[in-house]
Amino acid sequence: MDLLVVRHADAGDANEFGQTGQPDDLRPLSDKGRRQMQRAAAALRGIGPKCDRVFSSPLKRAVETAEILCAGYGLPAPETTRALIPGAHLRDFERWAADFGESQCVAIVGHEPHLSSLVTWLMTGTNESRIVMKKGAACLLEFAGPARAGEGELRWLLGPRELDLMAETKEGS
Repeated sequence: MDLLVVRHADAGDANEFGQTGQPDDLRPLSDKGRRQMQRAAAALRGIGPKCDRVFSSPLKRAVETAEILCAGYGLPAPETTRALIPGAHLRDFERWAADFGESQCVAIVGHEPHLSSLVTWLMTGTNESRIVMKKGAACLLEFAGPARAGEGELRWLLGPRELDLMAETKEGS
């Protein structure tokens, strides 16, 4: 199974949004973030793999990012899971992901620092993060079976700048 891990795109300033009186869970993507993820989705579609399903944290900015990813891949709307909320226990993700061992590729969209910890844990089995996922970044982990701690192999990690350059190159060809 392949696991495409995507951090939500730019959602603007949290403090500024906080002045609206709404909870941060409802903070949407910024216009910059929507453009950023549309280009990233085009780049990701070009380098594969084709994902079967897309899941996201239930927070609005992650759901919106996942919706753009789904549109780019021609998939139905994303599903949400509490296994991707900030602070979720890493073992909760492993239990949740056990159902997708037969999938060719599953994409997940979440938040920092949870995603970098999750990716490190899936690769090494340790909780101490060894990678950085900027807003709009993506990485691909490969597993021989279901996603389990210490069993993932990092195939690639691309930041938003690299994904944007790949989309630009693709548009020019």
